[in-house]
Amino acid sequence: MAMSLGNIVFDCADTLRSATFYSELTGWPIVRTDDDWIDLMSDQGVKLSFQLAPDHVPPTWPDAERPQQAHLDIDVDDLDSAEARALELGAIKLSDAEAPHSFRVFADPAGHPFCLCAKAT
Repeated sequence: MAMSLGNIVFDCADTLRSATFYSELTGWPIVRTDDDWIDLMSDQGVKLSFQLAPDHVPPTWPDAERPQQAHLDIDVDDLDSAEARALELGAIKLSDAEAPHSFRVFADPAGHPFCLCAKAT
């Protein structure tokens, strides 16, 4: 049986806010909008989707009582510029501790953790 990835889906209370955040962060366009669902599409054909979950409770990283469950690693050329852009768009930096120089951890406006990762050279 052949399988392929359909969508990566995030539950959120505000689908438009979440989709707009990731669209502006990645440059991926919004390609589908329904009442309770929004899709973005990458140049490589990956669909990132946002599904309405009015009672969504965001994870608390790194607290095990409400674990992250899943997160995105977004590869970037320049960590400092990408961090500035993410914060400008409403991301929250989850750790001010000395992190490895290869990645930084944030939460999107709905509270989902994601990492900005330096591209391997």
